Amino acid sequence: MSINYDVVVLGGGTGGYVAAIQAAKNGQKVAVVEKAKLGGTCLHQGCIPTKALLRSAEVFQTVKKAADFGVEGKGLESSTLNFLTVQKRKQAIVDRLEMGIQGLFKQGGIDLYIGEGTILGTSIFEPKAGIVSFPIEGQDNEMLVPKQLIIATGSRPKALPGLAFDEEVVLSSDGMLSLSQLPKSIIIIGGGVIGMEWASMLRDFGVEVTVLEYLDQIIPGEDGEIAKELLRNLKKRKVSIHTGAKVIAESLVRKDGLVSIESTIKGKNQTFTAEKIMISVGRMANIDSIGLDNTKIVVENGFIKVNESYQTKESHIYAIGDIIATPQLAHVAMREGLLAANHLSGKSVKPLVYDDIAKCVYTSPEIASIGISEELAKDRGLDVKTGKFSFRGNGKALVYGEGDGFVKVVADKKTNDLLGVSIIGPHATDLISEAALARFLDATAWEIGQTIHPHPTLSEALGEAALMVDGLGIHG
Repeated sequence: MSINYDVVVLGGGTGGYVAAIQAAKNGQKVAVVEKAKLGGTCLHQGCIPTKALLRSAEVFQTVKKAADFGVEGKGLESSTLNFLTVQKRKQAIVDRLEMGIQGLFKQGGIDLYIGEGTILGTSIFEPKAGIVSFPIEGQDNEMLVPKQLIIATGSRPKALPGLAFDEEVVLSSDGMLSLSQLPKSIIIIGGGVIGMEWASMLRDFGVEVTVLEYLDQIIPGEDGEIAKELLRNLKKRKVSIHTGAKVIAESLVRKDGLVSIESTIKGKNQTFTAEKIMISVGRMANIDSIGLDNTKIVVENGFIKVNESYQTKESHIYAIGDIIATPQLAHVAMREGLLAANHLSGKSVKPLVYDDIAKCVYTSPEIASIGISEELAKDRGLDVKTGKFSFRGNGKALVYGEGDGFVKVVADKKTNDLLGVSIIGPHATDLISEAALARFLDATAWEIGQTIHPHPTLSEALGEAALMVDGLGIHG
């Protein structure tokens, strides 16, 4: 049986479901093929579940420090963690949000097929051009024949050569989310965003954490001063972090409930031992079994090649999210899905400026940035000026008991244009939106500084840092 659609979206993750909803709003007849559950990695193995766990870790630490705030009670400092309850709370949040997406699909008249889709061809409205859905739930196979197709199949954790996931001792981020109990110790291979979020969270839960990062800086791509501040903070919390560490995969040894692995650091081999190993060395696009060989679509370095409107070599087939060479962020995939849906509906679409998209790291303290860092600006040949303000001088941060961190603003010395903002400190991921709006409106650092920020708020730190770009700061 074949069914015609204006648009079929292959993948019901963050980018895919947004694309489907927008296409439906544009009057298109839409179907989504999803192999597992609506919401994809972000909802089920990424953004939402990890942030739910991070919140539990934050509350756990707050309770332990309650006496610092004058809250005293029997057993506060010796409070214990019920990890099964933590996991149940996480799952309840995920389930509620998934139901919300299902409601949006029903409201928009979007058909959902639970199964794996394969592209059979590329001609519009010919049987061989359809998407075959192989249902998981026992229905008959369906041939979906779209005028337009959006591929949004997302990504999966990347393993190290010679060190495959078994999800029992050697875990991916997916496997970590399924733990029924916390290990006493863990080695995290990879000090990028995902690795550092898990390192921060697990340490707050009381786990002994060792991080092995191949490069010379954790969270590569972030401002160097930000990375150093996070490194200082995590080491203060007794997270063992080794940069310039080349892991020797074949050295893995399992014995007596522990696992050991060697790493070359500064020319010397060191052995590290823990209960578990987590590999966090990036993610790879899910494009190897969806029928791309039946199309003219071009793949470069493991990603589908698209133009600025997200069209592939087949102009009626679009690709968005983690399967294209753009930042692997949920909010990026959402916007790409929206723009692709609008473009295939005949609407004019302005190309996305990726420097204008905020990045967030949910460690403790949080990190957020937008634009370009001081180092990258200089690499691009720009003459820059900077302003920095510490949260130790911010009243609201001290009220929270979170004075670590700072705001850094980078501007062009010649034009005064705002080039970038980096924040490490309390609620950084919420504060970055003001800087994002400033970039969108092409504001200068001076204009941010002249904006009256209410007192006492954390946002004052951004205003002060912006003023300090031109030496106008009051409190710094």
